Amino acid sequence: MTKIYVGNLPFSATDAEIRELFAAHGTVESVSIITDRDTGRPRGFGFVEMSRADASRAIQNLNGKELGGRPLRVNEAQERTSGGGGNRSGAPKRW
Repeated sequence: MTKIYVGNLPFSATDAEIRELFAAHGTVESVSIITDRDTGRPRGFGFVEMSRADASRAIQNLNGKELGGRPLRVNEAQERTSGGGGNRSGAPKRW
């Protein structure tokens, strides 16, 4: 399975709408639109899982395609690297 990053989604996009869009290019295993953990509102991006061949076709055909007046950014998802998060409070670090 290949995980595809789908960015610049309109905030009104639904899992079903994304599944339908990608299904035109192959079998969709899963769709996940990411929401803000505090507000529950969509964050404007999500992930789709498809077989490698279907994912490649979907990326090629859907990157830059407009959905809800916004050009989608579609590419293979990158593994998150650990660390990075850092100090979000703005307070000085204490070593």
